[in-house]
Amino acid sequence: MKRFRNTMHELSPQLAPFARWDQRLVAMVQDIKLLSSLSWPREVQLSFLQEWRAGNPRLPEVNYERQSHADTLRALDTLMAELDTHHPLGRYLHSTARSYHDAARLLEARGTAAVTARSLSLYGKPGDSIAGGTVHNIDAARHFIEVTAAYEQEYSLHEADYCLSAEVLQRELSERIGKVIDRHDIEVVIDENLASKAAAGATRIRLRAGTPFSEYDLNQLLEHEAFVHSLTAINGREQPHFRSLSLGAPRTTGTQEGLATFAELVTGAVDIRRLQRIALRIIAIDMALRGADFIDVFRYFLDAGQTEVESFNSAMRIYRGAPVTGGSAFTKDTVYLHGLMEVHTFFRWALKHNRLRLCRHLFAGRMTVGDVVRLAPLFEAGDIAAPMYLPPWMLRTNGLAAYLAFSVFANRIRISELGAHYSFADDEAEPLR
Repeated sequence: MKRFRNTMHELSPQLAPFARWDQRLVAMVQDIKLLSSLSWPREVQLSFLQEWRAGNPRLPEVNYERQSHADTLRALDTLMAELDTHHPLGRYLHSTARSYHDAARLLEARGTAAVTARSLSLYGKPGDSIAGGTVHNIDAARHFIEVTAAYEQEYSLHEADYCLSAEVLQRELSERIGKVIDRHDIEVVIDENLASKAAAGATRIRLRAGTPFSEYDLNQLLEHEAFVHSLTAINGREQPHFRSLSLGAPRTTGTQEGLATFAELVTGAVDIRRLQRIALRIIAIDMALRGADFIDVFRYFLDAGQTEVESFNSAMRIYRGAPVTGGSAFTKDTVYLHGLMEVHTFFRWALKHNRLRLCRHLFAGRMTVGDVVRLAPLFEAGDIAAPMYLPPWMLRTNGLAAYLAFSVFANRIRISELGAHYSFADDEAEPLR
């Protein structure tokens, strides 16, 4: 498999201070584990569903131990004051440090309404515009929900038949991952205590025991989790000078999730139900911010066709770290559609301006689209290394270019214009004379 290997490049004296700042940043944020610190014990799910099925629904009770990150916050403040933000590396490091500063303050506020303001600063809200335009996340979410409903009504679409056990999925994922990421180990394990169907970290993917999976689950986990999230983390760790590129700073979440969902899209791993699930979460976050409590949101997912377990897990994602009584939310799931549109637009822009190389840089670590553009000269000079691994679809640039070229041109054609020239009556489409 063709790869771009990192080679040691001696930094210039001008860049050496940034490498030292980078080392300090990596060391000082090791204890800021945002998502794992907000997760709920599986017993909360079991207790809630037991009461629900008994006809006595009760709001979940989640207790968070107090966390203090005072020392880390002071260290981050000191680092940010030292950085030269006029340099692209200084700006990148400052933005990353600021992101972890906000994340640490969010963790200190776990279980209180203050989590919402911290979350909004990190991830935004459902009403935010997409790529600076006039379309909002909620607009996109409603569109995908309406399209899914129309398809279901017309074709009675159902989830693909579940036929893969956790053990089969474990073997399949391990084998396929190893063919691409062949110099590092990504462990695929079966977890009996996992609340969600699957969860992924930088070097480990967990699958819930006793759970049937579909072919879509297999391909989505492969493209989204392994070949984006794990791959970019590993590539970041392989950077010879700037290891902070391996960090999952909250400010990179939108691009990371957008890139991972884009990977599902271009490989055909995504399905309409997947887009619906993402869209439902955005509407549910808006409900929570407007006052809906956990049970209200749980019922919303149930009414949308999710199972009780799926509905609990979907609602849990929205109330992680936040009070379950309404008016508060953890808003991370707003970034999926926003990120997808941003990354899709960036890829099309890169093709149009003959700069697809920038898209490869996205895989060299965990960055935002803006980082990639600003740091491009450092990639070209070799100060930041090219990615060691690329997902298979990114290596097939001819196919990717064809998809993007079609997408760019298709955007120039409006559906209303097509309808003005064709008649779709009697199940036929004939040009009007």
